Amino acid sequence: MIKSMTAFARESSGGDFGELTWEIRSVNHRYLESYLRLPEELRALDVTVRTRLAARLQRGKVDCGLRYVPAVGAVGRLRINRPFVEQLLAAGQEVGQLIGCGVEPSPFELLRWPGVIQEQEPDLDRLTTAALELLEVTLDALLATREREGARLEVLLRDRCDRLLESVTRVRARMPDVLGGVRERLAERLAELRAELDPARLEQEISLLAAKLDVDEEMDRLEAHAAEVRDVLTRDEPVGRRLDFLMQELNREANTLGSKSADVAVTREAVEMKVLIEQMREQIQNLE
Repeated sequence: MIKSMTAFARESSGGDFGELTWEIRSVNHRYLESYLRLPEELRALDVTVRTRLAARLQRGKVDCGLRYVPAVGAVGRLRINRPFVEQLLAAGQEVGQLIGCGVEPSPFELLRWPGVIQEQEPDLDRLTTAALELLEVTLDALLATREREGARLEVLLRDRCDRLLESVTRVRARMPDVLGGVRERLAERLAELRAELDPARLEQEISLLAAKLDVDEEMDRLEAHAAEVRDVLTRDEPVGRRLDFLMQELNREANTLGSKSADVAVTREAVEMKVLIEQMREQIQNLE
């Protein structure tokens, strides 16, 4: 199943550690390019997250962010660094003796001193495990969205392929009349000169002109490329680049068909083909 590169997923989970929320947004890009935003507590997960993204996604610009809200009381109660406070008090008394002025500091002045209060660190192992498990759930949701969008694009591409082949069929049916008309008009214009021209040479020139106007080869290639597009759409692998190449080939054949055209109806069909190919090309830019 083909996948789109455009998708969004958001998943949350909670526990006694607090609440975690992953948001992953992806858009089309030539290669896989990841941008991460992690909370300070989980900054060490950067490499692991990038590795997991690369294992599940092949192409696209991916914006991936994790939000962490600690639960009330999740960090435990505040603890006083008692040995450090005792050292501060002893140093204050010593300085007071030196200057002959003993001033007792207030408790809140001591609490403002860096290092006096120690906060209990959260259980990072549990937090890391929960974050990575939730990442996989979010990636599952993102890939499901990519597949749904890919299925919609597949329907559109198959429809455009069908219409392209219908246009080729109409051109094939029209070409005998086109070549017959060219031969007839040329013969009428040269009717006055038939007495002066060698009939064999005249027939040769008409045949050369008909060969220049023949588009069987272009139509064969159009049908072959369209068949290849249909085949590629059935593959369970990234196909965006291959389809983009096929669009270039289809467009080249449609251009050649238009340049060879000596008939208004064929010219219109060539223009219609180019419109259909461009519509496919625009959608293929979103495929992985």
